[in-house]
Amino acid sequence: MTIDAHSSGRTSAPADQRLIYARPEVLADRSTHYCPGCGHGVIHRLLAEVLTELELPAHTIAVAPVGCAVFAYDYLMVDWVEAPHGRAPAVATGIRRVRPEAFVLTYQGDGDLAAIGTAEIVHAAARGERITAIFVNNGIYGMTGGQMAPTTLLGQKTTSSPSGREPSLMGYPIRITEMLAQLPGVTYAARGSVADASQIGKLKAMIKKACRVQIDGGGFAIVEAISNCPVGWNMTPQESLDHLRGPVARAYPLGVIVDRTGAAAGPQAGSQPAGGPAAPGSASVQPEA
Repeated sequence: MTIDAHSSGRTSAPADQRLIYARPEVLADRSTHYCPGCGHGVIHRLLAEVLTELELPAHTIAVAPVGCAVFAYDYLMVDWVEAPHGRAPAVATGIRRVRPEAFVLTYQGDGDLAAIGTAEIVHAAARGERITAIFVNNGIYGMTGGQMAPTTLLGQKTTSSPSGREPSLMGYPIRITEMLAQLPGVTYAARGSVADASQIGKLKAMIKKACRVQIDGGGFAIVEAISNCPVGWNMTPQESLDHLRGPVARAYPLGVIVDRTGAAAGPQAGSQPAGGPAAPGSASVQPEA
């Protein structure tokens, strides 16, 4: 198997053979930093496959902030910029301004995107920045000790909510992707899961669609991947996957939340469509088949 001459990352087989399976060359062959059973590795693999299939590695500039997401640059062999905690959308905006021809990607966790980086992601989406955001939601601060995150479920025990999340004291979990989907600048927003093979396949299709939005000149696109954190949840890997299929999926319904690719795309940064912004459209989840 070889890489094509344009550094797309695509693997190929001799003409007389059919390629069944191969590790995308853009995915580094090395041991993982992640805890046993963590879903980040699955999402890395999906991103590697999508970038390869769309021939994007040579054109990609990705941004990873603080948190478990920061390890992504050790595994995906594209150009990376490390951002301060929560600031990946701001850094990606700067990259978009100076490298309009690049494919710009952010890879962020929930403690990053939905907490310290809330303002950055909201305003990047409101501007319709032509970036693709991969939002990994495991409902906890996995790297820094297992504290409660904005996406932590009600009743869930963490190191900072040892008796369980109580809404009157700690507020309710935030469905950040639904919030963003209401903004006219968001062309595509969806939520998938790493709970099982079927859901992983659907998540890959969502990531690929979000990447195509940017390629086709659309506005902001985000895919939320609900993932597991066995160590932070104090569960075995299998228990954590069962938890993803049950309570987590009920709190964060899977499916496409908004897709404006069939109509006028949301406004790109620095532009205003004739007659004002596009209508917000529906932000209700369209369940998967």
